[in-house]
Amino acid sequence: MSLFGNPAPDSSRRPLAERLRPHSLDDYIGQEHILGPGKPLRRAIENDQLGSIILWGPPGVGKTTLASIIAQTTKGDFVPFSAVLSGIKEIREVMARAEQTHRLGRRTVLFVDEIHRFNKAQQDAFLPYVEKGDVTLIGATTENPSFEIVGALLSRSRVFTLQALSTTQVVTLLRRGLALLEKTATDDLLEQIAVFSNGDARTAYNILDLAASAVDGPEIAEAVLEEVLSRKVLLYDKGGEEHYNLASALQKSVRASDADAALYWLGRMLEAGEDRMFIARRLVRMAVEDVGLADPRAVEHAIACQQTAHFLGIPEGDQALAQITLYLALASKSDAAYQALNTVRAEIRQAVAEPVPLHLRNAPTKLMKGLGYGTGYKHAHQYADAVTGMECLPPSLAGREFYQPNDRGVEKKIAERLREIRESKKP
Repeated sequence: MSLFGNPAPDSSRRPLAERLRPHSLDDYIGQEHILGPGKPLRRAIENDQLGSIILWGPPGVGKTTLASIIAQTTKGDFVPFSAVLSGIKEIREVMARAEQTHRLGRRTVLFVDEIHRFNKAQQDAFLPYVEKGDVTLIGATTENPSFEIVGALLSRSRVFTLQALSTTQVVTLLRRGLALLEKTATDDLLEQIAVFSNGDARTAYNILDLAASAVDGPEIAEAVLEEVLSRKVLLYDKGGEEHYNLASALQKSVRASDADAALYWLGRMLEAGEDRMFIARRLVRMAVEDVGLADPRAVEHAIACQQTAHFLGIPEGDQALAQITLYLALASKSDAAYQALNTVRAEIRQAVAEPVPLHLRNAPTKLMKGLGYGTGYKHAHQYADAVTGMECLPPSLAGREFYQPNDRGVEKKIAERLREIRESKKP
């Protein structure tokens, strides 16, 4: 034993995520959908009227931090509990103390981290105490509660889903880390860390801490980050020229049916940390603009892959972006629909906007019928092949053909059908 007593723990040796853990909801980043002003969970925490809840979300999104804030807010006895380190014996001891505390008029708020690691018998041990109100249970889990939490306990708790932090939110946290570490770094570098961490604040803090410890001066450089991540960091300004150069290269490679080049440019964008939804939007645009009706299912696939990329996140969702990139590159191409709309718009801009022909107008009133609205209209379903020969363009544009399909893919059949319709309408 030291003559001078036990020294105070060195806070600088604690993990950066622990040192930067916020102490109030105002400092908490993310989860606005459940913790924004006026949201039920926020009100319950601030009013110290929290019931039993399950916090479900991926690692590093703030489940333990939220429990820590509740611990500092509640007037009850807050007891943290780890499902990794504890068993049924420890559960019973904690429950017995909670029962005694409840008899004295105080309540116990029990936080169980990684509650999904408890088996059914261990989870059942909480049940009678939750039912009696001896404890308010807060369980944190990365696994689906429907499968990992016993039904009886789940029915007595409210589940709140926490979402992975956005790149912008993680960057905000990293700036707090830089200030504490007394280091500097470019916004691009912080964004690279945020993208690599995949919405996990703890991982982002660990990377920043490692990078900071690897430099003697105040600035964390790109080379240091590459060493920490063991990968090359491709930085580019997402609002600048290179951002659009890569997007252009991707689209033009798809348009040229060069699958290998398209995949390469996609990879460049992914490795540089490009916003996945920006890439997905560009790919949907390519499905409409460059593939078009030559393969009408391309849009369906593009939307499905966008949803998959959004649902899975990084890195699993990147495979969906690669899949649709290859599909679009190898699909039949047509910009006929795109060009047709451009032609129509050009015509509209340079010509007088003629009134809708009387036979195409509805006549809901007697006056309108008297003025000739609807007169001469031919209902297509009453004609063979649903083709009437009726002119639907204004008189000055009668007979104009704006859409000129090509003979590739599905559009070849569309062109044949369109020729039949146009021939049948000729006098």
